Amino acid sequence: MREWDVIRLAVQFLTRVPVGRPAWSEAAQAATIRWFACVGLLIGGVGAGVLWLASLVLPPLVSAAASTGAVLLLTGAFHEDGLADAADGLGGGSTRQRTLEIMRDSRIGTYGAVALVLVLLTKVLTLGSMTAGAAAVALVAGHTMSRASVVLAVETSRYLRDHGTGKPVAQGAGGLGVTLNLACAAAGLVVLGAVAGWDAALVGSAGATVGHLGMRCLYERRLGGYTGDCLGAVQQCSELGVLLGVLACL
Repeated sequence: MREWDVIRLAVQFLTRVPVGRPAWSEAAQAATIRWFACVGLLIGGVGAGVLWLASLVLPPLVSAAASTGAVLLLTGAFHEDGLADAADGLGGGSTRQRTLEIMRDSRIGTYGAVALVLVLLTKVLTLGSMTAGAAAVALVAGHTMSRASVVLAVETSRYLRDHGTGKPVAQGAGGLGVTLNLACAAAGLVVLGAVAGWDAALVGSAGATVGHLGMRCLYERRLGGYTGDCLGAVQQCSELGVLLGVLACL
């Protein structure tokens, strides 16, 4: 198993970026989780670049919308789809089994649509309320830290399905993988602190924690574990927590 193939598989798993044909194996796919936060750094960098370039000729809100759209295209709305399915299941399911059944349904329902609109709208409004520089570094930190948040959710809970989008990485990242993810998240936090201020970095980190724990409380109480959709919801809530935390300090 070559590490370069693992990295390419991680990029392939989380984005739509063409990476050729990396050598695949179950072990290599399982190992991709240790590179999640680093891929988040790539995604956040693309979003930040689009926002900064758009801000040269467009108003802040339009630049924020362009950046958000670019990230959605880059990732194929991978985590947003999970958020919508998780919202449908948790909102419409009265029992554990019924919640899992709703999450498995590919159709989007009322709860999912409302959650998706609210989260995306809040992201655009939050980014559009910052300076271009602050918004750019907040995006990098948010995408990096939120993928590390996903890794922590995997490491501290159990996967509930026999197959699904979360199954390939359900074994966890291991000590070295967790360290790599946390180091990448810390790098994003340092960049955020250097540009937007250390108070923004601190509160942004607290926002990621609130987003992580808030979503975890919702699905752990109902399900006693996680699905791939739950991980998508954790990522989205953690990312939004970072952005809101940064904005609160500007």
